Amino acid sequence: MPSVDAQPGKFTFDPNTTALLVIDMQRDFLMPGGFGESLGNDVSQLRRTIKPLAALMTAWRANGLPIIHTREGHKPDLSDCPPAKLNRGAPSQRIGDPGAFGRILIQGEYGHDIIDELQPIGDEVVIDKPGKGAFYATDLSEILEKSGVTSLIVTGVTTEVCVHTTVREANDRGYECLVLADCVGSYFPEFQQVGLKMIAAQGGIFGWVAESPAVISAIQE
Repeated sequence: MPSVDAQPGKFTFDPNTTALLVIDMQRDFLMPGGFGESLGNDVSQLRRTIKPLAALMTAWRANGLPIIHTREGHKPDLSDCPPAKLNRGAPSQRIGDPGAFGRILIQGEYGHDIIDELQPIGDEVVIDKPGKGAFYATDLSEILEKSGVTSLIVTGVTTEVCVHTTVREANDRGYECLVLADCVGSYFPEFQQVGLKMIAAQGGIFGWVAESPAVISAIQE
C-alpha cells in the first residue's frame, strides 16, 4: 500500500478505501471582494491552496479515486441556522445578509458555491453542511460507510475551524486522516501553524500532516 512521509510518522493508506475530502472552497471565503475579505481578512492566505489542490485533484481523478466536496451554508429561510451562529458578526455582515456575491452563505447563491478552479465534476459528492464540521447534520457518515471508506485525505479551509472540526469528528468516528499542509489554509498564519501542529501532536492525536506532492507521488507509483 502507498505510504507518505508525514508528521508524526509515515501515513499508509489503501487507495480503494480512501477519499479526498475538499472542505468549503467557496467563493464567499476565497474570492477577492467576497464575504471573507469584507471582514478584513487576507484572502491570499486561502488562495495559495488553489494551485496545489487543483494538481492533487487532477491526479486523484486520473486514478479514479473518490472526491467529496463540502459547502458551508444555510437554507434561504435560515431555519437551519441557530441564533448563536446567526447573531455573530457585525450588522450587515451576518449570514443571510446581502453580500458581493449574493446573500452571505446561503444555499443557491453565487458566493455559496465552490470556486471555478475546483468545481466538482461527474458524480463527485457535494455535502451541504450547516455547521463547521462535515459530519454534523449531514449524510457524510452514511456515504463513507456505504463506499467502504476508512481513510480521508483532508484539504480545504479554514484550517483552525472547519478543517479542524471535521478532522476531530472523523477521528472520533474511527477514520484515519491525513491533512495536507499546502492544501489547507487560514486567514491567520499563526493559526495555520498551530492548527497543523495540534493535529500531529502527541503521536498524531487527531491525524497526520504532510504535503500534497508526497500524496501525488504515492498514488502514481
